[in-house]
Amino acid sequence: MTASQLTNTTQLIRGYRDGDLAARDRLFERYLPILRRWAHGRLPAHGRDLAETDDLVQASFLRALGRLEEFEPERPGAFLAYLRTILMNQVREEIRRRGVRAQTSSLLDSLPSPQASLVEQMIGQQTLQTYEQALARLPETKRLAVMMRVEFAMSYEEIASELELPSANATRMMIVRALDELAQALGT
Repeated sequence: MTASQLTNTTQLIRGYRDGDLAARDRLFERYLPILRRWAHGRLPAHGRDLAETDDLVQASFLRALGRLEEFEPERPGAFLAYLRTILMNQVREEIRRRGVRAQTSSLLDSLPSPQASLVEQMIGQQTLQTYEQALARLPETKRLAVMMRVEFAMSYEEIASELELPSANATRMMIVRALDELAQALGT
């Protein structure tokens, strides 16, 4: 992100609540690409159609915007965590919905995507639940930083800005330590 893009997410949320549609557009601009990449790697192979992924991401984002009056950004990075939770619930619902259809689909449809998410590449799909549990045990700032780096492929500079951390290098070091904690929790 450039300096002009580093407008605080909380400021954009406040602006949108006050009726500033440009603030909404900036939120879309900032988070939709990140959420699209994240969602694409989590849908089952038969559900990874780009148009359907976009629909799922946009529906999740619109759901978040519809509930924005209830959302209070208590900490830096809270909005991305909020979006991730909503999108994860949408993905789980989609997987459940498609699970019924998957029973009658061909074996080829159930093969892993060659475009698996970074998390799936790192730990494999079967241990994703264990990863989620280990991630939840990390302190909040570390958890958010790891999510942003590993799941959303954000740069250290972007993460430092989003989480209001002192520098990209300090962020990198924190993430390295957090990944070490995660690896220990995962028994690797």
